[in-house]
Amino acid sequence: MITTTDLTKVYRSRGREVTALDGVDLHVREGEVYGVIGQSGAGKSSLIRCVNLLERPTSGTVTVAGEDLTALAGRGPRAGRELRRARSRIGMVFQHFNLLSSRTVQDNVELPLEILGKSGKERSRKALELLDLVGLADKAGAYPAQLSGGQKQRVGIARALAGDPKVLLSDEATSALDPETTRSILALLRDLNRQLGLTVLLITHEMDVVKSVCDSAALMENGRIVESGTVSELLATPGSELAAALFPLGGEASGDDRTVVDVTFQGESATQPVISQLARTYNIDISILGAAIDTVGGLQVGRMRIELPGRYEDNVVPIGFLREKGLQIDVLGHEAELVKESAK
Repeated sequence: MITTTDLTKVYRSRGREVTALDGVDLHVREGEVYGVIGQSGAGKSSLIRCVNLLERPTSGTVTVAGEDLTALAGRGPRAGRELRRARSRIGMVFQHFNLLSSRTVQDNVELPLEILGKSGKERSRKALELLDLVGLADKAGAYPAQLSGGQKQRVGIARALAGDPKVLLSDEATSALDPETTRSILALLRDLNRQLGLTVLLITHEMDVVKSVCDSAALMENGRIVESGTVSELLATPGSELAAALFPLGGEASGDDRTVVDVTFQGESATQPVISQLARTYNIDISILGAAIDTVGGLQVGRMRIELPGRYEDNVVPIGFLREKGLQIDVLGHEAELVKESAK
């Protein structure tokens, strides 16, 4: 549904150049919720603004719903009209809501429909329908100043849906909200994804956003995507930075003659007593250094850091036992440097 190929964005000012995007390849499948995560300055916002061409890429291509938007940019009036038409199928939700304070909630939602030249009756019907969809049917006549932050963001989402988009872009839409309101907005986005078949691209710096709502994710650093895939694939990838960030674990080996192992459980394996089975089968004492368990994309996922007596070569068979149970195993060295082990 959304594909960028070798996407580059260079900002030039006063003789200086800053590369915000450096050859970004991204593929978001139809109907999924995709999160792009990274620290400030990683290039996330530049990426999402290039996806709908609010920013013109320096080079590379952006394709949405099979249409190359970059091919439409800057090629005369007809291409400009085609670009505006294509953009109308892409909804955008902003961090700071961007509501017009002088307009009622209903009027704010109607604004894109006015621009599209819809009749007053059609605008009113659509706006009220969307406000009901986001749970604000009773706020149609209110003004933004009378709303909470979460309610303002729901209005922003309703407005973004006014053009019946196929794609919804969210630029840090929950970062200005408290945790409870954030959860409700994320639940709303997931519901809209399922009810309307929307493809949702989320930009965020919050791991909890990825954990609670995303099907797939990408990690950005210095204008590049350094890791990407479905959340389940990432959790099963040895040494995945995203997996470690989603489920951070602490604890180091208590001595040089110990082996520290990170174990990732998914689905049914998350509820199985695998560690106790390991201890009984091989009659070994196992120390649990850290553990975390949560639900990701409707799937129960857990990670545990355990310590086994003896060096790695003494624990090849027990570690093989864990792999045979279908678990992802990462063995850590004496200085907690990851030894990438591929499941055999």
